[in-house]
Amino acid sequence: MSEDVKIDNAQAGGLGEVDWVARAKDLVPQIEAAADDIEKDRRLTDEVMAALHESQMFKMLMPRSIGGGEAEPMQFTQVLEVIAAADASTAWCLGQALGCSFTSAYLDRDVALDIFGPKNAVLAWGPARGAKALKVDGGYKSSGLWMFASGILHATWVGGHSIVCDADGEPIKDKNGKPVQRTMLFPTTECKIHDVWHVLGLRGTGSNNYEVKDLFVPEAHTMWRDATDEVRETGPLYRIPILTNYGIGFVGIALGLARTTLDAFMKLAPEKSPAGFTEPLSENAVIQSQVAQWLGRLNSARSYLFETIEAYWEAICTDGQPSLEQRALLRISISNAMITSRDVIDFAYHAAGTNSIFEGSPFERRFRDIHTLTQQGQAHLSNFQFAGQALFGTAPARRL
Repeated sequence: MSEDVKIDNAQAGGLGEVDWVARAKDLVPQIEAAADDIEKDRRLTDEVMAALHESQMFKMLMPRSIGGGEAEPMQFTQVLEVIAAADASTAWCLGQALGCSFTSAYLDRDVALDIFGPKNAVLAWGPARGAKALKVDGGYKSSGLWMFASGILHATWVGGHSIVCDADGEPIKDKNGKPVQRTMLFPTTECKIHDVWHVLGLRGTGSNNYEVKDLFVPEAHTMWRDATDEVRETGPLYRIPILTNYGIGFVGIALGLARTTLDAFMKLAPEKSPAGFTEPLSENAVIQSQVAQWLGRLNSARSYLFETIEAYWEAICTDGQPSLEQRALLRISISNAMITSRDVIDFAYHAAGTNSIFEGSPFERRFRDIHTLTQQGQAHLSNFQFAGQALFGTAPARRL
């Protein structure tokens, strides 16, 4: 076991009471200063990563039993909201890694310490494309290609979601006839990374593809993110499904982008008079009305989100599990806030006119980032369908 792990292991009582939002705010000036380099190089700078590690931000959601912070969901949302206002790619990489760090609550403690104990520990993963894990003595032989691994260029470990197969390569089925799945965990040095992340927005996340072939993975280095019965930790935080936790975090990024973009427009409006007009935008009746409406919608979406997160968290802490209705309302509030954030940015982008189209403006990158962010599944309109099914008392076609 490495010296770093021993040091963190000495903190087995956890990080104690930490104001994670304050820590995030302290990082904002450095992240803002690095944003152009992050965008240009399509990865977070080493200096930003070092600052995030020094503040232990990647340990925020890890169990206290391995030196983590075990922070509440609301703090997760607010931290990413703060970081996104400085740079959305940094917030996305942090949010993705924090979601992956839930894995530490599923693994045996010694394995979790080996993977997550070092100061620079980061786990990345992405959806599979034909990945298989052949069952062999002591573990699995893993082969596959995975996509969209945000932050993989800084990750120490990666995960590969895989279908478990027998020696003949045939999928093993569970009692319901569905393929058994496991996530293989292996060092980043064991995989081949494909540089494919040439995209519209969130360019700094470096969300590249990766693959392995016939890699042996010990049984102890595997888990399945939907198998809540595998959770080792007893804290209420780890009763939240991993995919739900991602939504709780990623929506904060959308809100941070929207608010900072609207603030930038409010600063521009008194200074800009469009061609053919004598008064500035801030004195235009249409603009005044639209600003008021969009601010109201954004604040309403944010307040509703926070209300549902609090209710969801209270239910977990008191009843063990939220009701189906509470899960549906949380899903509605997450998707609604993300879509509202996109619409707010669209308003500011178009209302700012040609000021928006130049690189380095307060609008151009955020416009690209939000339209990339909302292509992710947490903002998909189908979420409302599944939530609606639950509200009508029908078992949703997708887990909420």
